[in-house]
Amino acid sequence: MKITLKLFASLTDYLPTQDKYTNHVDLDITPETTIGQLVDQYRMPEKLVHLVLVNGSYVAPEQRPSQTLKEGDVLAIWPPIAGG
Repeated sequence: MKITLKLFASLTDYLPTQDKYTNHVDLDITPETTIGQLVDQYRMPEKLVHLVLVNGSYVAPEQRPSQTLKEGDVLAIWPPIAGG
């Protein structure tokens, strides 16, 4: 099944080189694939995976290891952002 993974700010460094400038990659995954597995697959450090949204809805940290995705979902991940 197909989903879109979008990474923002410094997390774009974890995308394949050809996808860094568009900040997203279309993926073909199995229905059992969880958000946690995708984070691991792209070797994103847990401390950098701060804000996670699926189709614009927040996914709490305790749900990420077990939450699966559906056909057409958009998974968006942001690192912690500091400002002043």
